[in-house]
Amino acid sequence: MMIQREIAPWLLSLAEEYPVVSLMGPRQSGKTTLAKALFPSYGYVNLEDPDERRAAESDGAAFMRRHPAPLVIDEVQRVPELLSRIQVAVDADSGRKGAYILTGSHQPTLREGISQTLAGRVALAILMPLSIGEIRSAMALPEREELVFRGFLPRIWAEGLSPATFLSNYIATYVERDVNAVLNLRDRRPFETFLRLVAGRVGQLMKYEAIASEAGVSAATVKAWLSVLEAGFVVFTVPCYHRNFGKRFVKAPKVYFTDVGLCCHLLGIQNPAQVERDPLFGGLFENLVVAEALKRHLNRGLEPHLHFVRDYKGFEVDLLVENGRTLDLYEIKSSMSFHESFAENVAKLAALVPNAGRTAVVYSGRPAAAHGIDYVNYADFAP
Repeated sequence: MMIQREIAPWLLSLAEEYPVVSLMGPRQSGKTTLAKALFPSYGYVNLEDPDERRAAESDGAAFMRRHPAPLVIDEVQRVPELLSRIQVAVDADSGRKGAYILTGSHQPTLREGISQTLAGRVALAILMPLSIGEIRSAMALPEREELVFRGFLPRIWAEGLSPATFLSNYIATYVERDVNAVLNLRDRRPFETFLRLVAGRVGQLMKYEAIASEAGVSAATVKAWLSVLEAGFVVFTVPCYHRNFGKRFVKAPKVYFTDVGLCCHLLGIQNPAQVERDPLFGGLFENLVVAEALKRHLNRGLEPHLHFVRDYKGFEVDLLVENGRTLDLYEIKSSMSFHESFAENVAKLAALVPNAGRTAVVYSGRPAAAHGIDYVNYADFAP
């Protein structure tokens, strides 16, 4: 089953304007499937293939002759020196658009190469796992517990795969290949412990010293490992809003998983029935909602400016979204029942923010409104 991706129109428009389009994102987010579907007449080469990689590394000129444009190059960060040859090729045919579609799953390596060699010639796009809207367009939307448990990696939905087996292999592949490529780990166990500790703090402040103590490593190591997870699109962090509203806000970011199903798996949740009973269900639900905000912006080619607010006295608003000059304020509650008290902090913050835009509570219940604040079901959340 082919699931239509919301980013597709924007990606096609980029290929009409730029000679090179770079499509980045997590492993298994559907980059290859999408590139092949949108550009069916293009040649295709995957640099995860050892033979193709060796050919590109040993004789790049011959490789480019053997694979002429238009071309999709998968996992281009595996041979970053190809970017210089792509620059030469597009400069030699300066009027041509959409000559190369490059995919990659490790952000800094690809971004660094692009900034050095393809500046002005390339458009950047990021493909996240499926959104709720993409799943709903392809099938009846499951209950929230199944969404959280299964996560949003396309193959799990399109092929009906077991999340437990798929995600076990996903973690093993990620640790053995991507992380080792960066960190050269001699012993994987501390990193695997760290990964599960991060899952246990989903939707919470990232306290490096506490995680370091439990993992048996230094706080500096925890920060370095977290940066590797972010670089590989496994997790993302949301900073506390920095403006001063007469309160002293915390400095630590909050951490979320790009795919909430992966977080569930790391927590040892074995079926959808366990999701709602898990002590971390509130954090998992918040992860689902915040990730939807991230996907919605990236799928439209917009830079996501996501924040939260928490002061040292415990006052908190879960999600702030900058939209131009306005600041939209959202409180996130997993409850299916309507309570006006859910909106108390949003209302208080709106009174302090001169550029407050939309104020809403995102929850599991029916749409409603009270005192100028919307109550939005998570499945209809569109920040």
